[in-house]
Amino acid sequence: MNAPAPKTPGWLDWYPNPSRPVFALPPGAVDTHCHVFGPHDRFPFAPERKYTPCDGGKDQLVALRDRLGVSRNVIVQATCHGADNSAMLDAVRASGGRARGVATIRPDIEDAELRRLHEAGVRGVRFNFLKRLVTAAPQDELAAVAQRIAPLGWHVVLYFESADLPELEGFFATLPTPLVVDHMGRPDVTASPDGPEFSRFLRFVERNDVWVKVSCPERLSVTGPPALDGERHAYTDVVPFSRRVVEEFPDDVLWGTDWPHPNLTDHMPDDGLLVDHVPLVAVTADQRRRLLVDNPMRLYWPDEPAG
Repeated sequence: MNAPAPKTPGWLDWYPNPSRPVFALPPGAVDTHCHVFGPHDRFPFAPERKYTPCDGGKDQLVALRDRLGVSRNVIVQATCHGADNSAMLDAVRASGGRARGVATIRPDIEDAELRRLHEAGVRGVRFNFLKRLVTAAPQDELAAVAQRIAPLGWHVVLYFESADLPELEGFFATLPTPLVVDHMGRPDVTASPDGPEFSRFLRFVERNDVWVKVSCPERLSVTGPPALDGERHAYTDVVPFSRRVVEEFPDDVLWGTDWPHPNLTDHMPDDGLLVDHVPLVAVTADQRRRLLVDNPMRLYWPDEPAG
């Protein structure tokens, strides 16, 4: 097998030896946003990809899960693998029921393949609207995908920039599935959490069947400080946005690590310190229980007891 192209210049590798969190995650905690990359010698990256990451496979993900005290994972298909879900499916199947998957599929997928994905543990598809990461599909194709998955009870995961919401929210409102928004819709954290842009996002959540991931502060932060060197009050500029979502929508929020943190060039966070960031966002035990256990179990394992 040919070696992959060199890793995208400037991209950082995932943190190799994360600290053990001081904050103890509650039993049954779910990381609802993580990925697997390769390993490339078994699961080659897609020829049409817009980036080449380092390997970050299922074995490393499981090791991180156990070190952080996470009980379950939701593994989101990485754009570097395109619509070949093999690496994600392999990780989900190997989890013994402790993982679910979010896939990338095309409108012409056969019913038998959809059933195979569902039986393997897939419960959603991702629509990515970040032009630097993907070549966006026409909205009619995405709508067709949503129609195909709706009878399975799946949801659509949305990844977009907050500035693009005005032109997208009408389309989002037509989709016949629950919606899950990655990383709070990537707000501009230099603006006010009470300002018009973020308020528009919150009203979009309120009007529709939407879940929100209060994830990736390392990707949103402008002033930090970063989650490194024991810093347990990291990304303070993101905290007011996350807290507002948790307070307004306590039953519709989710949390995730985003490991292996693709496309970071400034710094790579210590994942243990990302867990220690959670109490800054969800300040009561009840908020934490809903964010980390009750909500993700209701969405991804509705037939199993939480915890």
